[in-house]
Amino acid sequence: MFVFAKLAMAVTSPLGASLLGGLLALLLSIVDRRRLAFWFGVLALLWLWFWSLPAASNWLRGYLEDQHPLMMVQAVPQAEAIVVLGGGVAPAGHGEPYSNLESGTDRVWHAARLFHASKAPRVRLTGGNDPDHGATSEAEAMRQFMIERGVSDRSIVLEQRSRNTSQNAAYSAEILAGAGDNRILLVTSAYHPPRAKGLFEAQGLEVIPVATDHEVLSRPLWRNLLPETSALDGSSRAIREIVGRLVGR
Repeated sequence: MFVFAKLAMAVTSPLGASLLGGLLALLLSIVDRRRLAFWFGVLALLWLWFWSLPAASNWLRGYLEDQHPLMMVQAVPQAEAIVVLGGGVAPAGHGEPYSNLESGTDRVWHAARLFHASKAPRVRLTGGNDPDHGATSEAEAMRQFMIERGVSDRSIVLEQRSRNTSQNAAYSAEILAGAGDNRILLVTSAYHPPRAKGLFEAQGLEVIPVATDHEVLSRPLWRNLLPETSALDGSSRAIREIVGRLVGR
């Protein structure tokens, strides 16, 4: 199932689908099906161009983000633990002294806010590592950042085996059960809760999604109609989330 999910996400991503369309166009031209090859090539380019438009990317990301709008810390309910999903901090590579903060670092920052607001007494950081690239797990990299944000190390527990959201949920549930925690604040980027919430609830947990890292912003209309690499990246992540939910079902 894991391999099938990864394959489905790769093929349905804007870049993956366009490359596949281009490959089909090349093969068709080789077997002298030039008219069909032409249209496959055109469709591949149009698909890539469409999802590179901020207007299209924001529409798709907005569909996901609007399901879990920004919630002020004061309005977040109490829970037994804060669970932070990996995806915002890249562990230091071998021989490197520091981890790298990425666009999703808001997850860790917001979790620190929740902890200091006494919304939950414990923090669970979940995320493994690729031994070929990272010297530590992502959970450990997040722990270092949270300690620098003033979170007590005694309140933090790491889950360092997972490599995807499904494993985040399964392995975190084991740790939470050992501590008797069932009601959690699930902190992740705003496009991610629709899928992540279902995976954690499937483990028997009571989940309160706390979305952060909202990406869709108001912009001048003309800028929404010019292709951007950041828009293509956002479209790819949103499509991956939607396909991941469908495959998970």
